[in-house]
Amino acid sequence: MKIDFKKYTDGLVPAIIQDADTGKVLMLGFMNEEALKKTNELQKVTFFSRSKNRLWTKGEESGNFLMLKEIKADCDNDTLLIKVHPVGPVCHTGSDTCWNEKNQHDNFLQQLEQIIAERKNNPSSSSYTSSLFAKGINKIAQKVGEEAVELVIEAVNQPLVDGGDLFKNEAADLLFHYLILLQAKGVKLKDIVDILKNRH
Repeated sequence: MKIDFKKYTDGLVPAIIQDADTGKVLMLGFMNEEALKKTNELQKVTFFSRSKNRLWTKGEESGNFLMLKEIKADCDNDTLLIKVHPVGPVCHTGSDTCWNEKNQHDNFLQQLEQIIAERKNNPSSSSYTSSLFAKGINKIAQKVGEEAVELVIEAVNQPLVDGGDLFKNEAADLLFHYLILLQAKGVKLKDIVDILKNRH
């Protein structure tokens, strides 16, 4: 990949940052040749900050790094598309993107996973999820088994009644308790998704 840094008078090329998993555009920054080299070395996206007049690794203060997945050049070799795995919110406002997009439906499972973790780490007497964690791994595993059986029963019902609502609700119950089981075992949903990606 040969980038034409000399095309612009300041030696900087636009770098479009995209979530490698969702395809969502996260932010736009600028890179010079040194920033691109540093990005490859650190495997963390590093820009040239025009306001600071120096290299700036995204997340160096906040910890919200952009972990490098892939870099592509456009057809004119003067713009970069950088695919990343973001660690935390991307924008300084706390949003997922610099266009104020936060908590969109496409990452609801991640939100739910965080809520489940919160119920585990900060138990509430009124929380069903907290009560499951209090009962231990055997009870959690048992609930997953029960929900799986209930889903199978609905799956073999022909035809599905109520437009499949009972089936859908049982599927949701199983997924919810599955996420609780993962949390109880200290495993993240992303770990499972990564295994599926590797198999694919």
